[in-house]
Amino acid sequence: MTDAALANTGAALTRPSGWRGIVADWSSDQRAFKNVSWGKAMMWIFLLSDTFIFSCFLLSYMTVRMSTTVPWPNPSKVFALTIGGTTIPLILIAIMTFILISSSGTMAMAVNFGYRHDRVKSAVLMLLTAALGATFVGMQGFEWTKLIMEGVRPWGNPWGADQFGSSFFMITGFHGTHVTIGVIFLIITSRKVLRGDFDREARGFFTSQKGRYENVEIMGLYWHFVDLVWVFIFAFFYLW
Repeated sequence: MTDAALANTGAALTRPSGWRGIVADWSSDQRAFKNVSWGKAMMWIFLLSDTFIFSCFLLSYMTVRMSTTVPWPNPSKVFALTIGGTTIPLILIAIMTFILISSSGTMAMAVNFGYRHDRVKSAVLMLLTAALGATFVGMQGFEWTKLIMEGVRPWGNPWGADQFGSSFFMITGFHGTHVTIGVIFLIITSRKVLRGDFDREARGFFTSQKGRYENVEIMGLYWHFVDLVWVFIFAFFYLW
């Protein structure tokens, strides 16, 4: 309305210069991101901050491992499972990695069907993604239980450097928390998609503008980030 009035009176819109212009841009709420929705922009900012946290964890782990004078436990032996009398190194971690990477594929398809307004397929694929994520967390719980029963603690372990336990529980625990939160929000979002909340603009939490499935894509951004972080954890913690 204001723009139309200015156009009718022949007045010109002037943009402040210098620091005032920068302040005006960033104080214009979601318009500061121009063609990006507010929810998507905030998710990207959150993921960027989370990237710094995970990077600090991994850098701290690498620093501790390279500086310790006590031999570091061999991950191939620590995370090995005995199946049918045969000891297989990293078999559980390999299965966990396969499950989590597969969940990225189902999440991508859920976003695709969401923008096609195929509510049923999008919701089912999100629930499948949540099931894969829950399976990953369950297997991680099994891994924690096994190591705790073998004597691994945040302050020590029976195989070498004491810092191994604290690094393991901190890094995998923080990532597992992210996966658990993602599973919860996937279930919430899939329920809203299946009920048609985004089509009829139902009031409530985590809804968007009518006819738009942006929240499905935002969930996809979060889930792909969680999967990508696990690839780095797998490479640096389990394979190194």
